Amino acid sequence: MHAKVTATPAALELIAEIIAEHGPVMFHQSGGCCDGSSPMCYPRAGFMVGDQDVLLGHIGDAPFYISASQFEAWKHTDLIVDVVAGRGGMFSLDNGREKRFLTRSTICAVQP
Repeated sequence: MHAKVTATPAALELIAEIIAEHGPVMFHQSGGCCDGSSPMCYPRAGFMVGDQDVLLGHIGDAPFYISASQFEAWKHTDLIVDVVAGRGGMFSLDNGREKRFLTRSTICAVQP
């Protein structure tokens, strides 16, 4: 099966750090303004996934969801979660660190 979401080695390393500190986590990409290109990282038990959220796959051991409307807009892209310098969104577990998650995209090699 074609992976719709992958992570760079740097992102996998940060995910492992966060899991060691907070336990199991999950990601949600809402696609709104401001932090729209930043996936939010939450404690797995601390975020309720909605009926309109789409599970794209897993990065590390973390499920990665995207809103249905954002999935519709990005369905022809593959998402790559990376790490860049700076602080994450105020509700994301990467907040307060010197690095944060960022989603990049490429055109799908395999169409849905």
